[in-house]
Amino acid sequence: MGTPPGTPSIVTYEDVVLGYGEGVVLSGVDLQIRAGSYLGIVGPNGSGKTTFLRSVLGFLRPISGRIRRPSGRRIRIGYVPQRQSLDPIFPLRVRDVAVMGLYREIGFMRRVQARHRRRVEEALEFVGMRELAEASYRDLSGGQQQRTLIARALASEPDLLVLDEPTNGMDLVGERNIMGLVDRLHAQGDRTVLMVSHRLHVVCRHVHDLALISEGKMVHGSMEEMFTSERLSALYGIPVRVGRLEGERVLFAESGGEVTGR
Repeated sequence: MGTPPGTPSIVTYEDVVLGYGEGVVLSGVDLQIRAGSYLGIVGPNGSGKTTFLRSVLGFLRPISGRIRRPSGRRIRIGYVPQRQSLDPIFPLRVRDVAVMGLYREIGFMRRVQARHRRRVEEALEFVGMRELAEASYRDLSGGQQQRTLIARALASEPDLLVLDEPTNGMDLVGERNIMGLVDRLHAQGDRTVLMVSHRLHVVCRHVHDLALISEGKMVHGSMEEMFTSERLSALYGIPVRVGRLEGERVLFAESGGEVTGR
């Protein structure tokens, strides 16, 4: 079920054009990221997902159009980057990485206070990494590193949790464990979750709303509206069939293989 239309929006795109210099990457973006929604952003590699993500995070201003956020208060965004973006050569402990999520709040070269430490411990506990708080980040498995990065985002107590390719490079067990954790995070309170991925076979089993990016355009709606053979065949440029397997949504190419979005 998609997010109810009357739910307040925390980020609203109004006929937005995104790009770099005079180069347009996405145009005509009209989207409301509603409070409490669970939104997946999907598209082939190079389609503009990263450009859109940078605009959500506030790193990229629109060429034209307007991106509105609620007036009177700052929306706290917890960002979970691809784990490959954190160079494992640095000898950081798990706790050190989690504290990074509070740097904007704490300030440069200021001491971590007891309330900050408490929030970090709670975040590590939630993702199942508290017992490994003193472990070296670079020695962790891929799934453990991803849990640590999620704890870093949670420490800031975000209104909006943004995840960039959270299951990239993981095996089936790691993929399911991380997505189960993300599901729990969405179910907890009114937290809004936005997940960017090229792995449609993962996203379609979890999110409630879906935005598809292809050829410089974005279309979006509830999973029921967007997860159709017609829309997804157009997205990937090959005939695909939507179905269910043991209660889960799946895509099959006409040639017989499951479409993963890779």
